[in-house]
Amino acid sequence: MKPNELIEAAIQAAGNAHAPYSGYHVGAALLCVDGTVFTGCNVENASYGLTNCAERTAIFSAVAAGHKEFKAMAIAATKEPTPFPCGACRQVMAEFCGPDLPVYVAQAEGFEATTLGELLPKCFDLKA
Repeated sequence: MKPNELIEAAIQAAGNAHAPYSGYHVGAALLCVDGTVFTGCNVENASYGLTNCAERTAIFSAVAAGHKEFKAMAIAATKEPTPFPCGACRQVMAEFCGPDLPVYVAQAEGFEATTLGELLPKCFDLKA
């Protein structure tokens, strides 16, 4: 799957976001090694600590369905700023994806390609 196709899936997922407090709708699309794509959106809560980000929603959905090997992730938002993953999402990504995971972050014009290792160097890892 091409990065643009994965980004399009993330854009579609952002349309399902529940973001009545921030108005910031984010979607993520996670590509499994078998070609399956899981999407997620941010789900806000009046108790902000209970909010779940799009990236974690996608990963948790994939894991709940029995998938644990991933090939790439795309993240998109319906408005600025650019939706780089928060620290909590980066750590969850590190748990399941590894530092070489390509991460495509949609921008107003195109996307930025990076890796999880670039986003979260020296992550906490009990497996190391």
